Amino acid sequence: MYHHVLRSLAFLLTPAVLGAANWDNWRGPLHNGSSPETNLPATFSKTENVKWATALPGSSAATPVIWGDFVFVTAADTSTGKQSAFCLDRRSGQIRWRSEISAFTTDGQYSNTCSPSPVTDGKIVVFFFGTGDLVGFEVGGRKLWERNLGPFAFQWTFSATPLLHRGTLIMPILQRDVAVRGRGKPTGNESYLLAMDPTTGKDLWRSLRPSEAVAESREAYTTPLPLTHNGREELVVIGGDCITGHDPKDGRELWRWGTWNPTKIGHWRLVPSPTTGASLILACGPKGAPVYAVKAGGAGKLTHKDLAWQSHVQPTEDPAEVAPSLNDRDLTSDVPTPLFYEGKFYLLNGLKRKLYCLNPADGKVVWSGDLGGKSVFQASPTAADGKIYIMNFDADVSVIQAGGTEFKRIHAANLRDDGDDTRHRSSIAISQGNLFIRTGTKLYCVGK
Repeated sequence: MYHHVLRSLAFLLTPAVLGAANWDNWRGPLHNGSSPETNLPATFSKTENVKWATALPGSSAATPVIWGDFVFVTAADTSTGKQSAFCLDRRSGQIRWRSEISAFTTDGQYSNTCSPSPVTDGKIVVFFFGTGDLVGFEVGGRKLWERNLGPFAFQWTFSATPLLHRGTLIMPILQRDVAVRGRGKPTGNESYLLAMDPTTGKDLWRSLRPSEAVAESREAYTTPLPLTHNGREELVVIGGDCITGHDPKDGRELWRWGTWNPTKIGHWRLVPSPTTGASLILACGPKGAPVYAVKAGGAGKLTHKDLAWQSHVQPTEDPAEVAPSLNDRDLTSDVPTPLFYEGKFYLLNGLKRKLYCLNPADGKVVWSGDLGGKSVFQASPTAADGKIYIMNFDADVSVIQAGGTEFKRIHAANLRDDGDDTRHRSSIAISQGNLFIRTGTKLYCVGK
C-alpha cells in the first residue's frame, strides 16, 4: 500500500455548533446542507473568483470535507487503479498528503467506490469506500487504523457516508438479506448500525435494523441524521421502506414510521438522506414516491397522525391512513437530499431539474423554478449567505437566491473541462468564506 505524508501537523440543530465555519461532514456543520458562512461569491467561472484549482487523478462523487486549513477528498486514480484519500491545503490547494487504499471498482458511468464522503472532527479524519474499506487517519496523515466492513449485498455501488457524532463513528449498513450479482453472503445478510471508536476503529455497539422490504428496496445509501428534540438525542435512519429513530448510546430503536411501499415493490432502493428543521424530519421516498414530513419527538410505532403532511398520495396507499396531502406529484426527490435553510425546506427534483421552496408547517410551495439545462441533478443543494448552490451532471453550477417569494437565479457557470466525461454528483461544500466544488478532474476553491 502506497502511503506518503508530505506534511504533518493539530450537534445540535442550531447555529451554535463548534467549528461552524468548518464543513465536517457531507451535509455541513448543521447536518442540513447549510452553513452560517457569509461573504460568499455570487458569480464565478473557471477563472473568475477562483483561488485555486487542483488537478486530481480521477473522479469521485464524494463531497469535500474541510476543517481549518485541511481539505479532504477522495479519487479513483485511473493511472494506478487505486482509490485514494487526499488532504489538500485550504489556502494553496497543494496536496499535503495522500494514501492509496485499495483497488476501486465502477458501476458504469454513474459511480465508483469513491462515492462516500470523508468525515472529520478536526483531529481524526475517516474515509469509507464502497469496497468496505474504512480507514482512520490523524488529520496530519498518520494512519491510525484500517478495517473492511464488507462484503455487502448491494446491487449498486454502496456509497453511504459515515457519521462522526459526539466522539462516536457510526456506519449504516442497510442491505439485502440475500446475495445479488455475486455480492454478499448467499443468505443471512443483516442490516444494522455499527458504532465504532474513531481513534481505534474498534466496535462500541452493533444494533440490528430489521425491515419488511424486499429485494432492492432493502438497499439504502443514506447517512444517519443526528437530532436533538426537547432534550432527547437520537439518530434518524432511513431505508428499507421505513424511517426510524435510535438512541445514539446503544442503537436501540426509539420509534419507527413507514411504509411508503405498502405493496412491497422490489426495486425501490433509497438514496436521499433525511433532513430536519422546524421540529420536522423530511423523508423522501424513492422513484417518484411522496415526500413525508414526520413530526419529531415520536415514540414506538408511528402512524399517519404523526405526519405533518405529505406531498401526494400514491395509488397503493389507503386514503384513510395518509397525512394532509399537497397533491403535487412533482414534489419528490429520487436522489438529492433536501436542504433546510433559514426556516424553509428546499426540495430538488433532480430528474425534472426543478427546485422548490417549501413552508415547513404545511409543505405548501412558496416558489418553484426550472434550473434549465439538459442534464439531471444528483448532487444535493447547499446554502449560505442567502444563496443556494447546485451542480448537475454536466458541471453546470446554478446560484439561486434563497428565501423571498419567487424563484430568482443569480448566476450560472459551467466548470467541466474538455474531455471530462464524468457524471458530476458531488455536492458543493462551504467553508472559510469559500466554495469547494469537485468536478471530474479538479477541486475548485472559489471565493472573493
